Amino acid sequence: MNPAVKKQKNNVSGWVVLDKPAGWSSTQAVGKVRWCFNAEKAGHGGTLDPFATGVLPIALGEATKLMPYVLEGDKSYRFTIRWGEARDSDDLTGKIIQNSDKRPRVEEIISAVSKFVGEISQIPPQFSALHVDGERAYDLARQGKEVLLQPRQVRIDHFNYIHSPSVDEAEFEVDCGKGTYIRALARDLGKVLGCFGHVSALKRVKSGPFTMENAISTEKLVEKAEEFRQKGACLKEFQAFVMPLAAALDDIPAVIVSEHEARKLRQGQGIPLHPLRIIEPMRTAKMVVAKDALGLVALTQLKWEGLQPVRVFNVQI
Repeated sequence: MNPAVKKQKNNVSGWVVLDKPAGWSSTQAVGKVRWCFNAEKAGHGGTLDPFATGVLPIALGEATKLMPYVLEGDKSYRFTIRWGEARDSDDLTGKIIQNSDKRPRVEEIISAVSKFVGEISQIPPQFSALHVDGERAYDLARQGKEVLLQPRQVRIDHFNYIHSPSVDEAEFEVDCGKGTYIRALARDLGKVLGCFGHVSALKRVKSGPFTMENAISTEKLVEKAEEFRQKGACLKEFQAFVMPLAAALDDIPAVIVSEHEARKLRQGQGIPLHPLRIIEPMRTAKMVVAKDALGLVALTQLKWEGLQPVRVFNVQI
């Protein structure tokens, strides 16, 4: 084979839920999954910091159209806070900027945690990917420049103290809405307790509809990819590790459409719906999933008693 000729990419679509290892950036993880499947297109549904581990949904092919909706989903984390040190990044990778000899009692921790449940105001960490005057906040912070980030409202559904492995650390679980920074939560809890604190370990256990039960380790995925390549196995066999497009939409109301209606939606045209086909959850939902006998057709909005396509899909998976 002429080395100048690029190997043809696979047109594969769906979700790979990766259990991201510590030390990898989300971009590196996407690149590795893309290599495993020799995929044409890939992206991730929500960044994880390099030191963090856990659920990283990676979209292949047509699934990349759904990444914004996965980003909107709720998240769950399990993490450890180390007391006595404030760090500039609010995690173990940063420089120590303040110290304290105080260590909180369990009763104090449980009492303080309750103050962070519900809608709360949170200032994002200095080392974040938010834009400030056209630049990333973390780029400015690394240059030693002061970064002024505005507080914003985030939602904390559950914030549970689990236990303290030592007087210096405590483990927690959090269920939260989009845009919540666990590092900022650790920083602010440490301030309330008067002892400072930063995240020393962080694992995401849920991202939107995806959980650790769906996840595969990077090591196993790479091992299987190399095994399949050596065998010369077809892509179809390796797709057992790919979840369908619609897996990202399990919490969105769905309606079954005919072949004719599916064709119209894929052409960007709206379709009318008889009132009996409109269930109540469709009226209050932002989006409605349209499926035909073969699979996912489009992500739509219910308008004027009909469906208007927002994103259409050109694969049956």
